[in-house]
Amino acid sequence: MIVIRPISDLRNRFSEIEKVVKEGVPVYLTKNGYGSMVVMSLEQYAALTDNIETKLDEADRVAESSSERYRAEEIFQRANNRIAKNEGV
Repeated sequence: MIVIRPISDLRNRFSEIEKVVKEGVPVYLTKNGYGSMVVMSLEQYAALTDNIETKLDEADRVAESSSERYRAEEIFQRANNRIAKNEGV
């Protein structure tokens, strides 16, 4: 279930939002009818970012042990190819 609340509820009804977030449901906040931000638990945030941090650390280790470098165009092409490949699944 998607929970959408006005951003003023963050101030006026913080306890309610905190309870929902702690139950594992992100809360989407709007300002003047438009999406503004998402509030989520630390556990949810960590689940989203831990793999990224691990991959960046791995890339740093590889870069330190190798002199091979790629141009930005090569990186973006590889990323686009992987995205296209996954969309076909």
